[in-house]
Amino acid sequence: MTTEFRILITMALLRLLAGTIEITAGLLMLKFGKVQTALKINGALGLIGPIILTLVGTLGLIGIRYQLSWSRLVLTALGVIFIFLGTR
Repeated sequence: MTTEFRILITMALLRLLAGTIEITAGLLMLKFGKVQTALKINGALGLIGPIILTLVGTLGLIGIRYQLSWSRLVLTALGVIFIFLGTR
């Protein structure tokens, strides 16, 4: 199995995990039936989302690191930083 394929599989599995967590959180919100509890669950999701985004993005950059010049890698990393700063 090539390194690129392993990275691809890991990226996909992380996204599937994130989706499963989101669906589970929605079902838990319905089960508990309280806005206060739903807000707490939503707060936890607010932590998980950026972590998954960062991990998947990092893996993707690792996968294409030999195809991009250093300047393009730096620009891409700056783009990710700007996304986080812009959504604060």
